[in-house]
Formats: sequence, structure tokens, C-alpha cells
Amino acid sequence: QVQVVESGGGSVQAGGSLRLSCAAFEATGDATCMAWFRQEPGKEREGVASLLIRNDIPFYADSVKGRFTISQDIAKNTLYLQMNVLKPADTAMYYCAARRRPGCALGESWFSDWGQGTQVTVSS
Repeated sequence: QVQVVESGGGSVQAGGSLRLSCAAFEATGDATCMAWFRQEPGKEREGVASLLIRNDIPFYADSVKGRFTISQDIAKNTLYLQMNVLKPADTAMYYCAARRRPGCALGESWFSDWGQGTQVTVSS
């Protein structure tokens, strides 16, 4: 199991930026795929971005493409989500997730290890 802990959430005005971090308490190299999801109250969890760890290949949801960047620092066992040009619609609890089996897709059922989440609030 890959234990993950998110940080970096907060409140920001529309157009601003935040960087989320996800510390993995196993080597990220043990995870084949890691991702960021988000969830608003009363809504389903939505995939934001995923990263195929070995090849460093990202995938983004259309809603964040061009504004968000997912990246990793293998030496620090940390996954990042740089969020720019934030919109009120980006307001949600953001979760980090890890997968240890082959394959990588931006679907909730693909991931077995989840963090507790970090809140992002964007005001207009």
C-alpha cells in the first residue's frame, strides 16, 4: 500500500495559482500511476490529472488542460499539481491517489490508495 498525504490547498482569487503536493510514504517508484482527483459536496469525484510514473507521461481532464500541470519529484517521493488561472469552478476537495498495478487511467476505480484531501477554494 502507498500511503499518500496531500498539502498545499487554500483560498485564492480567480486567476491565481496554487501548487498541491502529495507526499508518498512509499517510494513513488513503487506506484505505477498516480493522480489527482477533486470532489465538490454532493457531487461525484472527478479525475483531474494522472501521471504514468515510469515514463513521466501525464494525462489531463479537458476542464484543466492548459491550466494545470502534474509532475513528480522521485527523489522526494512527491507528486505535484501546479494549478494556474484558477476559476471558481475549480473549488473542491482535492485528493491524491496511487496505483501499484500496471496501467494508468483517470478513473476512480483504478486507484487503491487515497489521501485525506486538501481543500481548494477559488473566489470570484
